[in-house]
Formats: sequence, structure tokens, C-alpha cells
Amino acid sequence: MSTYVYGIARADHPKPEQEILGIGDPPRPVRIVRQGDLAAIVSDCPDKLRPKRRDLLAHQHVLTEAGADGAVLPLRFGSLSDDDEAVQAVLTEHAEHYKAQLDDLNGRVEYNVKAAHREEDVLRRVLTEEPEIRALNEANQAAGGGAYQQKLRLGELVANAVRAREVADAHTVEAALVPKAEQSCPGPEGSGWLVNLSFLMRREDAAAFLDAADRLGADHPHLELLVNGPLPPYSFVRPLESAAAE
Repeated sequence: MSTYVYGIARADHPKPEQEILGIGDPPRPVRIVRQGDLAAIVSDCPDKLRPKRRDLLAHQHVLTEAGADGAVLPLRFGSLSDDDEAVQAVLTEHAEHYKAQLDDLNGRVEYNVKAAHREEDVLRRVLTEEPEIRALNEANQAAGGGAYQQKLRLGELVANAVRAREVADAHTVEAALVPKAEQSCPGPEGSGWLVNLSFLMRREDAAAFLDAADRLGADHPHLELLVNGPLPPYSFVRPLESAAAE
């Protein structure tokens, strides 16, 4: 049976006082595989592993529970090795990379922020605050809707104005939140958001970051903000390929 790897920690990472259950149905018990200065947080892997919601949540739950006892380098869902001995071999081969990463991410958490326009609010702002658009809209209304070309022109103006505001509001979000974090990077791929950023910060700085996000939402009610965290710092783990190229 393959070994499923949740994350990597220091060899002195304490064993959980209570059993942690991970992926699978039934859930597989989590254990620690130690090698040299490092340890891997693992469990047996079920056959035909798929990214089901239950297993995705279990993966994050294991990292959250293990991370409460010390720094854990989180691995993405689906990290597998042939067996425990193969895990130990990887820990030995890449020990310096993993130890440097643990130092970099010790005491850090990740927050993901997504932002989108509240469409009705933005359209209302565009129609009232853009002089050319407001004038053409009022003229069309006075003419009972306006001619086809006037409607087409109004639609083009509105679409361009909304796109310009998307760019401006994305900059606004970045300007408000980037200074509150140590690092930022694009968040997981998705669509429908004008901003999707992940932020790395010290755990003790999270309150100030969340306060900044709350102020941002209050000052810009036309923005829909979704803040998710604290998360294990998945987005800031440097892959082995990058380490080898440095």
C-alpha cells in the first residue's frame, strides 16, 4: 500500500496526544515517519484516491492539527510515495531544502483573499458617476430608450468603464493588503474574481491583516470580499525544482 504524505516537520515534532484521522473511507490513522533531522506526517493511502471533498478537508485537517504542535511544511493534496522507506529516502536526499523551508515558514500562516464586483452597485456607480455615460443614458431614457446605435454606444461605454474599475479596484485591494503581509502571490486558479491573492504572514500579524480587510470592505461596499484562513502556507512552499535551480 502506498504512503500518503501530508507534510514535513522537524524530527522532534511531537506525536499527537490523540489519534488524528486522515484521508480514506474509513479514514486512515495518521503516523509520523522520522529520518535524520526530519519527519513526515503520513498515513496509508486508499486505492484509487480522488480529490473528493471529504478527503480534501481531511488533508487540511491533518495539517491544521499537526501544525498546532510546531512548524509543518504542507504538501499539496495527492502527495504519494511507494512506502515509508521511500519517504525516508526523500527526506534524506532533500534534507537541506526541507529544513530551509521549515525555517522560512515557521510561525507563518496563509490567507487567501478573493474580490469581485457587486454588479448592481458597480453599474449604478458607472451610470451616475461617469459624465458621458450619464448624459447618454439620460438622453436614451428621454427618447424612450434611444436608437439602436445609441444603445450600442451606451453598452460599449458601460462595459469599458466596468473593466477600468475592475483594474482600479484590483489595485486598491492590493494596496490595502499587500503591506500587511510578508509575501503575496496569485491564489489558486479560478474565474469570476477581479482579485485572487494569497498572503503569507506571521500568525501574530493576522489580526492586523483581517482588520485591514474589514476596513477595505467597509470603505468599498461595491466589492464582495472573501477572506479564507488561516491556512497552512501551501502557496509559499518552494518546489524542489526551484531549489535545485538556485
